[in-house]
Amino acid sequence: MADLKFSEDHEWVRVEGGRAVVGITDYAQQQLGDVVFVELPEIGKSFAKGDEAAVVESVKAAAEVYAPFDGEVVEVNGDLDSDPGLVNTAPEGEGWFLKLSVKDAAQLDGLMDRTAYDKFVADQS
Repeated sequence: MADLKFSEDHEWVRVEGGRAVVGITDYAQQQLGDVVFVELPEIGKSFAKGDEAAVVESVKAAAEVYAPFDGEVVEVNGDLDSDPGLVNTAPEGEGWFLKLSVKDAAQLDGLMDRTAYDKFVADQS
């Protein structure tokens, strides 16, 4: 998916009009292991860039999912309530977490493209 952007906190973003779908990267889900629970925010909740927006728990650890830009939650992925394993099997697809309204499109410019993100991950190893 060439249209994805990435944060240094290992979230991905796919912009769809004035909204953006947010999830965690394949790298992040691999680091977590088998996901057993996802805590999603309430629809209508607003976040500033860097705020904790969701929590993902695996058999190994719990991790925060941060808002990659300012926005308001317009939708959450209810499928994760009954099938949190979607985060593992389709992290950059059906395993998305939430959709945020985009308050300041300029903040999206600070996110990495796939090439830059892959280099960022490689440099961390």
